[in-house]
Amino acid sequence: MHGTPHIVSDVMTTTVVSVGREASFKELVRLMRDWRVSALPVVEGEGRVVGVVSEADLLHREELRDGDPDRYGRQRRVDASVEAGALTAGELMTSPALTVPADATLAQAARVMARAKVKRLPVTDGLGVLQGVVSRADLLKVFLRDDEEIAEEVRREIVSYLFPAPDSVLRVNVHDGVVTLAGRVRDTSLVPVGARLVRAVEGVVDVEFDLSPAPVPAPPAGRDRTSGAGRP
Repeated sequence: MHGTPHIVSDVMTTTVVSVGREASFKELVRLMRDWRVSALPVVEGEGRVVGVVSEADLLHREELRDGDPDRYGRQRRVDASVEAGALTAGELMTSPALTVPADATLAQAARVMARAKVKRLPVTDGLGVLQGVVSRADLLKVFLRDDEEIAEEVRREIVSYLFPAPDSVLRVNVHDGVVTLAGRVRDTSLVPVGARLVRAVEGVVDVEFDLSPAPVPAPPAGRDRTSGAGRP
């Protein structure tokens, strides 16, 4: 009944910068600046993701916490370690890496990001090899779908099944992702079901209704439903 939902591979960025375990602190900073990213996948072998190093990892927030009386002393020790080349991606990274498969739905990827409170996720294949990166901005791309494209999907995949003519007559209009269903329906108990299905369509921001109940068909001519009149 429903169209195939978009998956991560549909929206992910495939040109991705990654680093090996031995990448230095300064190299990590430079790559993040040049590529304008907040995290880098750490890979080994044929590109298998083994960790992720982020801006937060580089900043050592635990060592620079406000109110720590030894804050500046520890900062000097961190700086000294950096100058000595002691800090590498392998030492700084979060491991195992939080990743998402390329065939995950956008909703699944969004849940992973929300729960982990991250902005980007490495995308991997079944062997854990890096395929791309998906960001919050990538997940929002579905909301740029054309209004008429959304309307056509709602008509084809939902209205035609739940509210078929001639018993129900519905018009579907979409403006800036907001779907309006207007007209009459025979079975109003299906309206909440329809609302849930419409909201699940990718690109839909909200759904509104302007409905009236369809008239109940009159009994066949020549028959009395209460007295039995009209029977042969």
